[in-house]
Amino acid sequence: MKHNPEPNESNIDPAAPSDLPDPEFSAEQLAAAKAVVSSPPAKKRSKSLELIETIIVAVLLAVVIRAVVAEARFIPSGSMLPTLQIGDRLIVEKVSYYFTNPDRGEIVVFYPPQAGQPELDAWQRVMRWLGFTTEAAYIKRVVGLPGETVMVSNGVVYINDKPLNESYIKAPPYSDMAPITVPSESYFMMGDNRNNSRDSRVWGTLPRKNVIGRTFLRFWPLTAIGSP
Repeated sequence: MKHNPEPNESNIDPAAPSDLPDPEFSAEQLAAAKAVVSSPPAKKRSKSLELIETIIVAVLLAVVIRAVVAEARFIPSGSMLPTLQIGDRLIVEKVSYYFTNPDRGEIVVFYPPQAGQPELDAWQRVMRWLGFTTEAAYIKRVVGLPGETVMVSNGVVYINDKPLNESYIKAPPYSDMAPITVPSESYFMMGDNRNNSRDSRVWGTLPRKNVIGRTFLRFWPLTAIGSP
């Protein structure tokens, strides 16, 4: 009987087609593989650096929200008694005044005009908008609108010779005031505590550009939480 040897490398026909993949690679493939192998592992970011970045982003967001959306305010005086008490804390929202103007009866936070104050330059206006200013902000109620004539006589406020119904004031004003016509883009502001308030009767009408926002919510004390 004729013995058939097992096939091995020596009796495989080199000319026969093979199902094995071509072991050779192109120069580009070899270079790419070498680059992957030789590239150093990515460094892990420092936790302290990530913390610093998080703090910076949080501060920037807080500044933008305060300038554009809303901010908290503290009541330091009794000029708005009995509506607002000393120590009350409020949320002052700013978004609504991007689309509408202040209306009579609204309680508004603003920078009062200063006699002889020069016009703010662009940088000062930006810093004021961001809240970085030494100017003191006031809070009063809108009484007179642009174009209206405001006067006070015998304890009654008149708008265009018509008495204004004011259930929110602490007491009627003691002193009279001659008629004042409110200019365009301006408002006549008064505190609810009419006899203890520095308002438009002292420093004149309020320019629209000085308005910060309107009171939206009293959040402190908790016993008085809600719209003032």
